[in-house]
Amino acid sequence: MTISPLSRLAWRTFVFLLVISLPSMPLLAQAPVSRPTPRSVTPVAVTLRTTMGDIELELYPDRAPVTVGNFLAYVDAGHFDGGSFYRVVRVDNDNGDPKIEVIQGGASPAGRGAFPPIAHESTDETALRHRDGTISMARGGVGTATSEFFICVGEQPGLDYGASRNADLQGFAAFGRVTSGMDVVRAINAIRGTTTGDAGYTGGQMLDEPIRILEAVRR
Repeated sequence: MTISPLSRLAWRTFVFLLVISLPSMPLLAQAPVSRPTPRSVTPVAVTLRTTMGDIELELYPDRAPVTVGNFLAYVDAGHFDGGSFYRVVRVDNDNGDPKIEVIQGGASPAGRGAFPPIAHESTDETALRHRDGTISMARGGVGTATSEFFICVGEQPGLDYGASRNADLQGFAAFGRVTSGMDVVRAINAIRGTTTGDAGYTGGQMLDEPIRILEAVRR
């Protein structure tokens, strides 16, 4: 069938009117753009309430966001409640080199390792050194830290990046400091450890009666 020019014009007009009268179709949804989470510049205050007294901490999410975030996840989940300080390391019982002085604690048995291991934030990255009262993450290999931590008694440069305490020279991940309660930390550190159990590296460091963490709370 032949369509006249007038018919063609009428058809085009009809199609045009049909198109502009249709509801607009939504654009295809785009994947959300991943944006870095802003780093808080405000230190976070946490209190560890123990059977020997309170230890008040100040944590630095601006310097060590991954490590602080992990520690706070354990705090908020209540996994440190019922935990303990179970290991004391002093010059007179340390089997490592260089010798250090710290107390080591961690989550309750049920909460230990509740979250996946975290990436290692070295002191070279964060500029947080192991000084008197520094809180830092215990670990085996790099990237294995979970729920166990320690607090320094005195200056401990041997735990910083590049020091030989660990063969990998990566040091430990410091993420805050004690602001009140170092008397409690020193009193725990002075307790004599047992000679039973592991007679090797941790011999004389493990406490027969660990000092319980009653509660860990944000302030």
